Amino acid sequence: MALWRSWSKMTSSPDKKELGLDALVPLFRQRFAEGGRVRFGPKGVSMLPMIRQGIDTVELGPLPEKLRKFDLPLYQRRDGHYVLHRIVRVADTYTCIGDNQFQPEKGLTHDQMIGVVTAFYRGEKRWEADHWGYKLYCRVWHYTRFPRKCWRGLRARVLRLFGK
Repeated sequence: MALWRSWSKMTSSPDKKELGLDALVPLFRQRFAEGGRVRFGPKGVSMLPMIRQGIDTVELGPLPEKLRKFDLPLYQRRDGHYVLHRIVRVADTYTCIGDNQFQPEKGLTHDQMIGVVTAFYRGEKRWEADHWGYKLYCRVWHYTRFPRKCWRGLRARVLRLFGK
């Protein structure tokens, strides 16, 4: 999800503590080196409708040697922010974009990548990243980006003209 600044422990206590991803990323890398995975709840709306803040969680695993189109990596931008966006183009660098966004982020390198989503949880239901339904969702959502952008613009204009 775009612009992660922190990750909160999943508790319902009133003294909920926020841990910055800067503190957690070294632990993630250590866990990946041991062959493990990590699960956490991302913040933000850039990956809607797939990942809903406060409801869904993702499971990250270690990076493969080369990421592929439609992989969902956690990476760190040059400005220090952590982001979870889908890869839509692979060349010498990667181009990523959130499912709920229309402006791609180009020129991302493999060194910026931290881990890749291996599964996600819609509530308590687990979906593997290699499930055929998830793969179909990725393609449909990607290839309908332009019509969705047109629809969003048209809808905004109509609402401006006629009010809500």
